[in-house]
Amino acid sequence: MEIRSIGVIGAGQMGSGIAHVCALAGYDILIVDMSRALAEAGVEVVRSNMERQRRRGVIDQDQMDAALGRIAVVDSYAGLADCDCVIEAAIENEKVKKEILAELTSSLKADAIICTNTSSIPITRLAAATDRPEKFMGMHFMNPVPMMNLVELIRGLATDGETFDTIRALTLELGKVPANAEDFPAFIVNRILLPMINEAVYALYEGVGTVDSIDTAMRLGANHPMGPLELADFIGLDVCYSVMQVLYDGLADTKYRPCPLLAKYVEAGWLGRKSGRGFYDYSGETPVPTR
Repeated sequence: MEIRSIGVIGAGQMGSGIAHVCALAGYDILIVDMSRALAEAGVEVVRSNMERQRRRGVIDQDQMDAALGRIAVVDSYAGLADCDCVIEAAIENEKVKKEILAELTSSLKADAIICTNTSSIPITRLAAATDRPEKFMGMHFMNPVPMMNLVELIRGLATDGETFDTIRALTLELGKVPANAEDFPAFIVNRILLPMINEAVYALYEGVGTVDSIDTAMRLGANHPMGPLELADFIGLDVCYSVMQVLYDGLADTKYRPCPLLAKYVEAGWLGRKSGRGFYDYSGETPVPTR
């Protein structure tokens, strides 16, 4: 199957990033969110990020203008009726994703492929909410999408070979590197990454080190570009908690139990950079540790 037009559900950090790379690769993009205002805000994020790329010489003005010209906003799933592929990039919540997928399918043409950008939820469970589990699979982009080269590709139990081959070819057309993952909770990257972050939160919780000392130790001692608590703030503490909960529920192993301190930060609304406070306070020019 040839993909020419792509629908993106969700215009947040991930959805806008997916629209960005797909438009630059020459695909026609339709974005939908809970409101037109949110979708249009996502397009402005794309414009801002492309402008940054233009200033750095990654793309030129003609490429930027052409890509932005390929992006449009629609008001409902009905506006995605002619899309060859739709990528769902909504909040990392299984109930919400299933509701979206169940409502979406009646608007699409029969041969349209549906992908989910979930970072942790089993693909087979999400596929069961659609009318086409054979044309459904996981396409997990890394954040920030324009900069990160990896895309995890995950088949559900019913995903057919043609669907997988089509999405793998799409991934390569986007200039990304595909990595095949089996349909286990959190797949590969987050199965390894999030328990490390959770352990860093436990180290903070138990007083092994401060926010600054933990992040400094991992940056300089393990040569990580960001400390684990700084990275957690970048990802979003609500997302970190959700992924750990999926691992804990799905694998029934206490080593995946979310740290109580992580839960407390989420309950307080301290979600990291996007809320202005997490393990760091971002209200000033320089982030300041909150513990």
